[in-house]
Amino acid sequence: MNTVLIIALILAMGATLFALVRGIIAFLQSTKEQLNSPEGGPSPSSLKQNKMMMNRILFQAAAIIIVAILLLMKGNG
Repeated sequence: MNTVLIIALILAMGATLFALVRGIIAFLQSTKEQLNSPEGGPSPSSLKQNKMMMNRILFQAAAIIIVAILLLMKGNG
């Protein structure tokens, strides 16, 4: 069971890193778009950045929950 949780933890951490990098890339693109466009409202890159950062928070929460489960199992065993 620990092996499955450790693999899930590694996957959650990898997904967190992936979402973070994608969010940063979207942030850089959105700042370029905002400088070149005087339109009001969020750009598509800003919306993508927001989505990727929300995904990052979700993956981080999953990783924290997995760590908590591992710690609980370690304490009982």
